[in-house]
Amino acid sequence: MNRYLVISLLFLAACNNSETGHKGNIPVELVSNPHTAAGLDTVAAERKPTMSFKDTLHDFGTLHEGERVEYDFEFTNNGKSPLLITSASGSCGCTVADYPKDPLEPGKSASMKVTFNSAGKHGTQEKAVTVHTNSLQSVHMLYIKAYVEPKK
Repeated sequence: MNRYLVISLLFLAACNNSETGHKGNIPVELVSNPHTAAGLDTVAAERKPTMSFKDTLHDFGTLHEGERVEYDFEFTNNGKSPLLITSASGSCGCTVADYPKDPLEPGKSASMKVTFNSAGKHGTQEKAVTVHTNSLQSVHMLYIKAYVEPKK
């Protein structure tokens, strides 16, 4: 097969891969990159949103296998422009994050619900949620843990 055809097909497949959770395009005013070839544009960086969490780790304690539990991670946009979460994914299928899809205005707070399903799990469980945003830090990590007692 012609290598240009293969490259074109891969490019088209990559362009159609949308994991943002948003329908349509992201507004241009929410996307900016203060990093340049010359370094960091500090003026642009100061205008970026920031995401600060009340806590980034939650311990569910002891669970019985099969229990489904959830926790709301509270966060605030302390920046100077709207905060947009583009994705939030758990380290495995047992951990799911539900996050606000609309931009969060500066000074406002919201929460991200993380659900853990202990079905088929035993012993100490430590899971991570990777959060992608338009903030200067861009990637944020949340963690949950639990001890799961097996069914008898």
